[in-house]
Amino acid sequence: MLLDNFVASFAEPPTELILDFDATDDRVHGNQEGRHYHGYYGDWCFLPLYVFCGEQLLVSYLRPSKIGAAHHAWAILKLLVARLREAWPDVHIIVRGDSGFCRWRMLHWCEWASVDYIIGLARNPRLEALGAPLMAEAQQAYAAAPQKQRRFAWIDYAAGTWDRERRVIAKAEYSAQGTNPRFVVTSLPGDPQDLYDRVYCARGEMENRIKEQQLGLFSDRTSCHAWWANQFRVPLSACAYVLLETIRRVGLAGTELARAQVTTIRLKLLKIGTVIVRNTRRIRVFFSTAYPYQALFRHVCATLGRT
Repeated sequence: MLLDNFVASFAEPPTELILDFDATDDRVHGNQEGRHYHGYYGDWCFLPLYVFCGEQLLVSYLRPSKIGAAHHAWAILKLLVARLREAWPDVHIIVRGDSGFCRWRMLHWCEWASVDYIIGLARNPRLEALGAPLMAEAQQAYAAAPQKQRRFAWIDYAAGTWDRERRVIAKAEYSAQGTNPRFVVTSLPGDPQDLYDRVYCARGEMENRIKEQQLGLFSDRTSCHAWWANQFRVPLSACAYVLLETIRRVGLAGTELARAQVTTIRLKLLKIGTVIVRNTRRIRVFFSTAYPYQALFRHVCATLGRT
């Protein structure tokens, strides 16, 4: 349903889609089925998987936390690509994610399916050795001008389990806090700094969308003991997000709430007092004359009615 809604939201076929994959913790405070202790988050939790394209939600999927971040991501990616190319055969698809999704089989499948990727790569001694000359250059520049220095370059790298070498963006950053190397594996051509700053770092915006989903629309209310009851709560919250994102993207375009968080939209446009009067022929809803967003509410209703 989420994917069909996404496809239907485009009046014209898109030329490029960036699919953001991310996992996050859904902390639990009971003995729910499927909950486990996660060392990274330091708590008992679930590990749901989210996929966004821009601000639009494509996948919201509850998982136990004893698995890796990329668990089932490859299978979900295959289903997404198949559906998106069914709708738009010529669309350029890019997969973006952090180092938890850097699995060579997934990279290999992307190359086979003509899907580009830009995915974080966890640093290790070998990567740091390959980036050492670049870090030395940044350190020398900092000694000459004591402000944060960044240098970017391409390196070729293959982990021991990979089938071949792949191109990696190496970022060397040196500041008063010391060294801060970063590595990103990608199939995209271009300048490494531009790809890192403009394409890869933009994935941070997905964190805001996950917060909207979990905090603003309560997808973390997974307090049932049974696993499937909690799994069902997550898509219910996803449906609520799709509705509010549609209101924001379509109904609130060009208004003061065009960039509002879903919590703001819910409180200002939906969570308002009314009196409902019902008789044999009609139902009437009476709003308060003191409601401060009357004009905006009418505008949203009229805009959505024309869509």
